[in-house]
Amino acid sequence: MTQSSQENSSSPLKYRRILLKISGEALMGPGQYGIDNDTVSRIANEVKDAQALGAEICLVIGGGNIFRGVSPAAEGMERASADYMGMLATVMNALAVQNALERIGLYTRVLSAIEMTAICEPYIRRRALRHMEKGRIVIFAAGTGNPFFTTDTAAALRAAEMGCDALLKGTQVDGVYSADPKTDPKAERFEHLSYHEVLMRDLKVMDQAAISLTRESDIPIVVFPIGVSGGVVGALTGEGASTVISDQKP
Repeated sequence: MTQSSQENSSSPLKYRRILLKISGEALMGPGQYGIDNDTVSRIANEVKDAQALGAEICLVIGGGNIFRGVSPAAEGMERASADYMGMLATVMNALAVQNALERIGLYTRVLSAIEMTAICEPYIRRRALRHMEKGRIVIFAAGTGNPFFTTDTAAALRAAEMGCDALLKGTQVDGVYSADPKTDPKAERFEHLSYHEVLMRDLKVMDQAAISLTRESDIPIVVFPIGVSGGVVGALTGEGASTVISDQKP
């Protein structure tokens, strides 16, 4: 039994080291764009509650609330340039979340895949691991540092590099559905799916590169509602509403 498994056996947590993926849109709150401070503060407190249970946490945050490379706002732009702009948006969001976390007493580090040493550290895998071992919340910014890759793929990559037990993806609904439950009342909700089922059904959970990466690394994806109080802790303990994507039987 690994050290992580031994610690999990005496802990309410199903997963000890996790990567939390949050979309940029989740930071908008009731707004149509930008960052809502109350929403960011609530998410920061969710992270604090999870860490208090003994979880080691790193985050990847999207940039869609500010700029997305494939959005209508980028129409007519060269794709690579638009994607780099989206990466810069993720850095802005990472700094906002860092500020919220530090206001409530947590120690954090922002590591960017694109060097900008005046405001955050460059991403170095061993440095990131050391920060996590010291109990710091690590926020990975600027995606993979390359255009044509989503922040979902960046989340899967960093989860594998950090040796995470699970990738938690916060969404606006309580799991994975066969269709958008907001528009289709007959949409079926899934408790458990295999990676293969997600790909074959073409379910819009994460892009195919991200699904393939987590599958190869045997990292479960836990899709849960980020807008619900206690959502992060519920996903960590298995007590909250969520859909688990893995090849292991529930």
